[in-house]
Amino acid sequence: MGNHFVRVKDTESLEALTARSKDGPLVIFKHSLTCPISSAAYEQMARFDGEVALIEVQVARQLSREIEAKLGVRHESPQVIVLNKGQVAWNASHYKITAEAVAEAVKKAEGSQQEQ
Repeated sequence: MGNHFVRVKDTESLEALTARSKDGPLVIFKHSLTCPISSAAYEQMARFDGEVALIEVQVARQLSREIEAKLGVRHESPQVIVLNKGQVAWNASHYKITAEAVAEAVKKAEGSQQEQ
């Protein structure tokens, strides 16, 4: 599968991600480098078959705050947000993060994209 994580560190990247989501759903994963629950979520995201925008919260605290403010999703870590058409289509945190759940959320978002 290879490394499909793309590290994101700045607020300009959030704007780019939001714009890219207009072409199709994309996955943002907020990961704590020191949390064992986040390590388990990281393993799940490593199994996900698709690109993942990886935000390491200790490295990009301001970006994490910006996501909360712009997207209206309360900060948690670990956390996955699926963006579609510039909006939050799905989000989950902690043990609710599984490769299967994320894949299903992306599939559902793709379906809603095609309906329009």
